[in-house]
Amino acid sequence: MAKHAVPKRKTPKYRVRSRFSTFVRGVQKDLKNRVHMDTCPDCGGPRLSHHACSTCGKYNGRQVIDMGKKIDKITKIKA
Repeated sequence: MAKHAVPKRKTPKYRVRSRFSTFVRGVQKDLKNRVHMDTCPDCGGPRLSHHACSTCGKYNGRQVIDMGKKIDKITKIKA
């Protein structure tokens, strides 16, 4: 049976937290660089690349989302 490495002392909280915070900062930096925002050519509002505009509902100059339609939210679940 193979022997495994066993720590001699308990790892302090500050060391665990600092290691985790360094990891989180790196992930946040990567995510910030991956989100690409463009301006909508029709309304000039911000939108994600290759997505329909959330303010006017247009994509590539044509209407793909009906923004005049009212969306009713479900407030109660009927069983």
